[in-house]
Amino acid sequence: MAEYSNHLAGETSPYLLQHAHNPVEWYPWGEVALAKAVEEDKPILVSIGYAACHWCHVMEKESFEDGETAALMNEYFINIKIDREERPDLDHIYMSAVQTMTGSGGWPLNVFLTPGKKPFYGGTYYPPAPAFNRPSWKQVLQGVANAFLQKREQLEKQAESLTTQIVQSGNFGITGQAQPQINQDYIETTFRHVMAAADRVRGGFGSAPKFPQTFAILFLLRHFHYTHNGEALQQAKLSLDSMIYGGIYDQLGGGFARYSTDGEWLAPHFEKMLYDNALLVSTMCEAWQLTHDKLYQKTVAHTVDFVMRELMSEEGGFFSALDADSEGVEGKYYIWSKQEVARLLGGDAPVFCDYYDISENGNWEGKNILRATQPLHGFAVGRGLSCEALERTLSKCSAVLLAERNRRVPPALDDKILLGWNALMNTACSKAYAAFGNERYRQLAVKNMAFLLKNFFDEGNREWKHGYKNGVASNPAFLDDYACLIQALIHLQEITGNAAYLLKAKELTELVLEHFEDKESGLFFFTHYKQQDVIIRIKEIHDGATASGNATMAWNLLYLSLIFDNSAYRDRAGWMVGSLAGVVSRYPTSFGMWALVIQGIYYGKNEIAIVGDRYKDILSDVLACYVPDRVIQSSLTNNETFPLLANRHVANQTNIYLCRDYSCKNPVQKSEELMQLIEQETKR
Repeated sequence: MAEYSNHLAGETSPYLLQHAHNPVEWYPWGEVALAKAVEEDKPILVSIGYAACHWCHVMEKESFEDGETAALMNEYFINIKIDREERPDLDHIYMSAVQTMTGSGGWPLNVFLTPGKKPFYGGTYYPPAPAFNRPSWKQVLQGVANAFLQKREQLEKQAESLTTQIVQSGNFGITGQAQPQINQDYIETTFRHVMAAADRVRGGFGSAPKFPQTFAILFLLRHFHYTHNGEALQQAKLSLDSMIYGGIYDQLGGGFARYSTDGEWLAPHFEKMLYDNALLVSTMCEAWQLTHDKLYQKTVAHTVDFVMRELMSEEGGFFSALDADSEGVEGKYYIWSKQEVARLLGGDAPVFCDYYDISENGNWEGKNILRATQPLHGFAVGRGLSCEALERTLSKCSAVLLAERNRRVPPALDDKILLGWNALMNTACSKAYAAFGNERYRQLAVKNMAFLLKNFFDEGNREWKHGYKNGVASNPAFLDDYACLIQALIHLQEITGNAAYLLKAKELTELVLEHFEDKESGLFFFTHYKQQDVIIRIKEIHDGATASGNATMAWNLLYLSLIFDNSAYRDRAGWMVGSLAGVVSRYPTSFGMWALVIQGIYYGKNEIAIVGDRYKDILSDVLACYVPDRVIQSSLTNNETFPLLANRHVANQTNIYLCRDYSCKNPVQKSEELMQLIEQETKR
């Protein structure tokens, strides 16, 4: 059976390499496997997952490592393994197919295709024996193989119909209306729908499993900023605080897990993804600017420390994820018994255990996940302690436990570096510098961007790439990669004053318009027009774990339209927003980035230019202020390339210029005066 591992042995994806020893004859997605399916007239089994996925590991152990099961798969199917993070385009297509067929999805994703790559049956995890109201994996394999032989014509028709439905689902909510009617009622309706999904007791949105939903939290923070509606701020803070105090947050080492399996944020799905931590850092930065709650500053620093320590390459790129499992057990690296903690901490153990909910019986499967059941101040007051003394004790104890944890077998690292996810973390670093003025955040963003610009562009083929590992960039970049990189360049320009980043952002925007445009809808396809190995080109308009690439591009186009006085960009963004405004207001937690874009359109962009000898000092002051919908440029002298900076320089003086709604105000010299101007204009 060893020969069957050869098809994956040369791959770089950690997920594919995890399956290289299976007795299943796995192939990577590519011409070899696809041609073999046509030649042998066999159905294709596509199995999609990712390296940090717990249930992917479970199904591998139960089924893909089993010789009898592998024999069935090898006899009747061409078996293809796909890393969803390397090929999100294929994952989107076949996930849509399974969701259409079953009403739900997830990973591992197992989909059966015709030799022509069209889906006709599928699901997620299947057990080795019938259980959980699911057939066994062997039953599924036998059933599909028999149906393909005996009901081929019916399956082909089903595949055609399903493919058509996937195309149609990509147009859900798109109306084609050129301009939205965005008014106060629209914003309030959107807010009410966000709050209708809110858990007002435990924080977050919806029921278990609970995901961070950072775009909804950002909408609430900004809604409070503009309307002073205390309900919005209360829910935003409740959501962030509950995550920070909960088990979803690594209380010892920093960083957030992907989601909570329960409604109270106790038990995470222990994998840690780069994108979640990037989005949560960005959100906490805005929360700090609005509230100056030190909890957010501390958690941002702790999380960035985690990313630099465990997810950063020597070259300056960020790795993708840490596994949920270690030594084959979910969460083993992170959980504790009370006996362990007592032995390690001695006399400090009672206070530490009390604060972090550590008990003899445990709070999760007989062990303990560290979580704080109340804020530090309340805990200290309740026990007659000073906050400072309690904080010192907890910090000392945490260092002891972290050192002990570092001796354990760590979760596996998914060390591929993805362009879009790196760009999200780059934006997070820029926002952290803006909020806190810590130079290390700016240096981190500059170093990472230099790495991305150097390593992800293929000079020979004149195209950007999606992933990078071992010195090699691979797979054409997707819309999300471009959109997130453009946004990161914009934010990096804001904190550095380096206009070259804006020129690069404009260059990339032109590539998106050229290579991804759907002329019929005015939106953008997820894949490059040259991508030939997909059955359809999909459009992603709703948010997933990260923002819709279309929504991010709408934000980019609006921003760059002001920077370059480009009406075509503005009109394109307006059309995109208008075509989806109705569905965004009704389902804002699924279209969170769109809701933020529309919120910014309604309240208006503050165009800020800082020009003069002291622009760097003043820029730092302005960046620290909470101005969520803004355009910022700064320069020592005039820069005729950019309208905001042209003809602004005054000898021996540094001025701050504010423009809104196609008019500019008299310049001021201090950030406080700028904020007064913005407040006056926003009230109009």
